[in-house]
Amino acid sequence: MDSSLTGDVQGSDRRARVAATLEKRHLRGEVSAEDASQSWMQERFLARARALFYARMMFLTFGLLILAVPVWRTYFGVSGALAFLGYFVMLLYSIANYLVLEHRKAGRPVTYITLCLDLSVMVVLIAKPHAGAGLQSPLLATLLMFTTLFALLYPKPLAILPPLLALLITTRLDQLLDRPPTAIEVLTLLWYLALDFIIIYVLVYLNEREVSAHREVVGLQSDLKELAVVEERNRLAREIHDGLGASLSSLIIQSEYLLGLAKEDATLRKEIEELKASAEESIEELRRNLRMMREDFDLGQGLEDYAKTFRERTQVPVKFERSGYAMKLPPESQLALFRVLQECLSNAAKHAQPKQIEVKIHFGPEQVHLSVKDDGAGFDANAAKLGHYGLINMRERAMKVGGEVIIDSKPGNGTHISFAVPVKGD
Repeated sequence: MDSSLTGDVQGSDRRARVAATLEKRHLRGEVSAEDASQSWMQERFLARARALFYARMMFLTFGLLILAVPVWRTYFGVSGALAFLGYFVMLLYSIANYLVLEHRKAGRPVTYITLCLDLSVMVVLIAKPHAGAGLQSPLLATLLMFTTLFALLYPKPLAILPPLLALLITTRLDQLLDRPPTAIEVLTLLWYLALDFIIIYVLVYLNEREVSAHREVVGLQSDLKELAVVEERNRLAREIHDGLGASLSSLIIQSEYLLGLAKEDATLRKEIEELKASAEESIEELRRNLRMMREDFDLGQGLEDYAKTFRERTQVPVKFERSGYAMKLPPESQLALFRVLQECLSNAAKHAQPKQIEVKIHFGPEQVHLSVKDDGAGFDANAAKLGHYGLINMRERAMKVGGEVIIDSKPGNGTHISFAVPVKGD
């Protein structure tokens, strides 16, 4: 099979896998490290919440056995229609909880509320029997399981309070029911409280370590991706410089040689000079593009250099001002700013015949603002001309990088174009 065809197939498969993963995790095409971490934490919560649902089904099955066996039913005091009603209420809210698990806003709070209801039912079952109840109940160890579930699903100190309070509430109910705790029961209470704190500490610690490690891995993946892009960009820059750059340099040298031969033919000399000027402009454009591909490219200095070159080439006065603290922008944002400046200056020179052009670049904390203002002929910004795509290209570039272009111009009053690009944090 042809290598290019194989590469296309592999690329299509990779894009399909990425699209499927993004759709599954409800993510956009451009995923930040924070979005990836949040998606992973949501996926982890869903896995644990589903495990809780299956555990509930097992407990509800055991509860059905208690209701079916008369001796057990009498021991826990859950006979009668009210007990069956309570059982079906638990079954219904367990199923409802499972159905809303994937809801971004309702999933977590509904699961927490239903888990607290489960714990309340268990406290009642522990405290209700007349004999062997409270701190002597065989169900007392179940509270440790609730501590584990709360710590796994909600590893925050305040969120884990209910299972800790359940033991104290059970002890207080014993006192209210004239069952003062014995010395052995006090030891049992302290033992279970100690186990609760150990479980909470271990699970919360492991959770924090897991989250921290995952964030480090996500950040490392993002850094490796950026590094790969930079390395590929540098490789392309070298190839273009050595290939196309060398060809343009040869064209300039050959043009100079032909100028030396065509000393008497003015028409031929003019054509050769235009060819040479075009080649020089092309190689200058190539150098600017190569500089923009470098990781250490200074956007403000690059724009100022271009304004200076434009002034020297066209003899149109260009005033350049730079303010704010320069910051690193994504390559596509840098390119958009540069191309918009190019388009503005080119249009002014071709159509407006201005006496002066003002270029201002401001680096703000939230956006970079480029302003290009001339005192030329101006035009009707609302009247689109067929075949004139400069303004359309500006708006498309702005849309691509999440920026905004504002064009203010009237015939005879010059033109003012503002272009704002948002600063995207890491």
